[in-house]
Amino acid sequence: MNEHDRKAYLASVTDRFVRGEMDRRSFLRTASKLGLGATALGMGFGNRPFMLNKAFAQEQLAPSPDVIAWLKDVGKPFAGTTLKLATESTPPSNAINSQLKKYFEEATGIKVEIEVLPLEQVLQKLTLDVASSLGTYDLYYIDQSWSASFSQDVFDPREQIAAKTELAMPNYNIDDFLPALVDGISKYEDRWVGVPYDIPIFIMIYRKDIYEKLGLKAPATFDELLTNSVAITKEMGPTTFGYAGQMKSGHYALECEWTSMLWGHGGSIFNADKKFVGNDEQGIKALEYYTKLREIMPPGVDGWTWDGQGQAVAQGVAASMLSWGEFFPYFDDPTQTKVSGLCEAVIPPQPIALRKPEECGYGEIPGVGHQGGSSLAVSKYSKSPDAAWLFMQWATCADTQALITALGGGTGPTRASVYDDPRVKANARVGAGTTRHLPVVRETIAKYMGSEPDLPEWAQISSDTIPVGLGKYFAGSYGSPKEAMDDIASQIETVMKG
Repeated sequence: MNEHDRKAYLASVTDRFVRGEMDRRSFLRTASKLGLGATALGMGFGNRPFMLNKAFAQEQLAPSPDVIAWLKDVGKPFAGTTLKLATESTPPSNAINSQLKKYFEEATGIKVEIEVLPLEQVLQKLTLDVASSLGTYDLYYIDQSWSASFSQDVFDPREQIAAKTELAMPNYNIDDFLPALVDGISKYEDRWVGVPYDIPIFIMIYRKDIYEKLGLKAPATFDELLTNSVAITKEMGPTTFGYAGQMKSGHYALECEWTSMLWGHGGSIFNADKKFVGNDEQGIKALEYYTKLREIMPPGVDGWTWDGQGQAVAQGVAASMLSWGEFFPYFDDPTQTKVSGLCEAVIPPQPIALRKPEECGYGEIPGVGHQGGSSLAVSKYSKSPDAAWLFMQWATCADTQALITALGGGTGPTRASVYDDPRVKANARVGAGTTRHLPVVRETIAKYMGSEPDLPEWAQISSDTIPVGLGKYFAGSYGSPKEAMDDIASQIETVMKG
């Protein structure tokens, strides 16, 4: 099958899935064979917490006059152009769409239409656009697991900077993007597939008041996390439990949490020979640990994705979680939760051991701070690529990122300089839209970030094979962790053979 036929078939399959004409398992299996790493379709981040600190935004937040002046000058030839972007509901996309794009439109005369959709529909739009080469969408939101499939369908931003010097934003500084995110999210082989746009990442969030009441300290190790959680559940259950998980059987959320535990116990998903090794000694210890932690979690956790996990903390049902950092501003909002000002963020528990990337396969990078980022790119099929490049630079420049962050989006900036921006630091206080967790996010990205393997079959393995097997294990279908992981290993071997 040539590349054009592959893309056309992938578009057809994705469209059938979105229309309900194909079940999820069949879609994942077919997408894998077509080379699409569709991991994120299991994530369902449509329920990501997001809110705007509107009062602060109205009084103090506006784009830099220098940025507006540049937009007015360079945007003149493109006035009247309409750009289109289909994106998942992410903090950057929501802030730009609801609060910030008006500044870009007023300065340039360019209209921007942003469709905020469930991730599977974003993929549907993307695959159909690529297969047809019609350029219906000028900018692409690209989950990291799609980078390989669409790397040739977008402009490498380094090439745009070099080729279009007259359109280059002053001080855009592409080197300001955090190197770990460029390597882990926005690069495929030697190409940049856009620039880092969004970075959900695992950090440790815990109830400081409960910990202090019981004489506990923030969990710095996995042993401390378990010991603390047991003590809290024993003392405060069944009203409050020590830890909340994201353990829904068959859902990617369960795979995310398990992977963090696996990496934290010195294991990996694949070894350097590209063999699944979640059933080796380290893998078994990780599942044994996870089993003990499960015993002190609230009832119903087997039906929770990260949304249920986050709500457990927000409503005071659980005292800690190892999960996405963007929950933190939500927890701090007194109009949304019962725990405003009571939670603290720290780096993830230190691993008992940590396998080196060169000991793993398919580009896997072990790290307790499990990440799930995305890129923004200009489509090669766009009818207005220069106007799209202007928007992309503005949407991902340091000034705009600072505004997005200060508006309370929760996710960490993808640029180093934004963490030190005075507007971002001004929000580092208890309350809606807080940024007081961002130093922890920054440190986790730099030192503790974990990235899943990159292979076509990972779509099926991560969103079906592993979480279904783990779900069966926690439901009592296996006699031991070893039996469960050996069975998962056998199933993965079958998947890999096609």
